This record gives sequence, C-alpha cells and structure tokens, in this order.
Amino acid sequence: MNRFLLTVASIGLIGFGFSPSARADAWNKRTIVTVNETIQVPNIVLPAGTYVFKLLDSGSDRHIVQIFNADESELQTTILAIPNDRLKPAEGSVFAFWEMPPGQPKALRAWFYPGDNFGQEFAYPKTKAISIAAADHAEVLTTEAVKPAEMDKAPVAKINEEAKFEPIPEAPPVAAPAPAPKVEPVPVPAELPKTGSPYPLIGLAGLFGLVAFGVLRVVRTS
Repeated sequence: MNRFLLTVASIGLIGFGFSPSARADAWNKRTIVTVNETIQVPNIVLPAGTYVFKLLDSGSDRHIVQIFNADESELQTTILAIPNDRLKPAEGSVFAFWEMPPGQPKALRAWFYPGDNFGQEFAYPKTKAISIAAADHAEVLTTEAVKPAEMDKAPVAKINEEAKFEPIPEAPPVAAPAPAPKVEPVPVPAELPKTGSPYPLIGLAGLFGLVAFGVLRVVRTS
C-alpha cells in the first residue's frame, strides 16, 4: 500500500502526523507542512520537503493562498481558493487530496485550518482540472488566474468528468444602507399669529373701569 506522510506544525512546533497550530497565526492561518513525497498543487508540483501555507492579505473578499519554502524566502505559487464548508471544525490542520491515476502525484484539494468550520478548496487550471475530474469522477474547481491581481475578480467554475463547465456565481454585493431622509427645518415666524379674540380684553377693561368709578364715588361722599 502506498503510504503518504503529512506532517503539520506551527511556528516552533514540528510533530509527527497532525499537530495543532498556534492561534497567534489565525489571522493569516500560517501553517508549516512537511511531506515525504511529491504532491501537486495548482500551477506547480512540490517535491518532498517543508512548506509554509498562509492566506494573502488581500483587499478583496477572495481567498488567496500562498505557498512558500521552509524559511519563507521564496514564493512557490499563489492559488485561488473557494470556501469549502465542514460540519465539524478540525482539531488540527487537515489536508484533503484528489485521487490520481497510478504514477501521478496526489493533487491537493483543500486545506482546513484548526478550529475553522470551512476550508480552502483550490481551483486548478482547466487542463489539470479536467484530468483530475476524470480520475476522481468528481467536480473540480477551475480558473485560469495565476496572479493575485487577476484573482480578485477572476471567474471560477466547476468541471466534471465529462469536461462540462458550471460557472460559480459571485456572491452578490452587500447593499449599502439607504440614506436617512433629509429633514427640512421648520421656519419660525417673525411674529406669532393671533390666536384669540380681543373682546375678552375689552370686557376686562370695562370691569376695571366700573370698579375704579365705584371707589372714586365712595371717596367723594365720605
């Protein structure tokens, strides 16, 4: 039986099998991977060795993965990925592979970071995606973008073993909230409107006059 060894580690932590990654790297999901045989990833074949996987800090909402050599001094390849849902979050880093015909290196399908309930499923160039789909009898993601600037808006499709394409629609943009209605200030009149009749005031003045007349009459007769 063909054995395939995959060793995963975080900064300063190298172990046999799968080891938990340091949470300090969660922002770019930096993961160190050691393989003991050749594997395929989009656009390149990686010989046995140690590599660093991490997400590119991109301004777009795309998932762009970069693979470096062990000391991160050389970029091996940049890959466009699509979120791959997982019902149960992985306890350690998990790498899924496509089955390939005998004699061909395994093709990396997806990468799951510890604690995430989704992973990064890689999109292969058209020719390679067709061969993987035929070998694994499954749908494989495909794109022709090879540079980060192209990956921001590059079309992505699924291709099946019959080489039929099914475009993956882009997520609709989030609608901006509607602006608040403009409230026009109510002008204050220079003079308040007259709301009452003048007749009560006239009657009150007459009453005061009668009182004054009565007081004056009392004073004269005394």
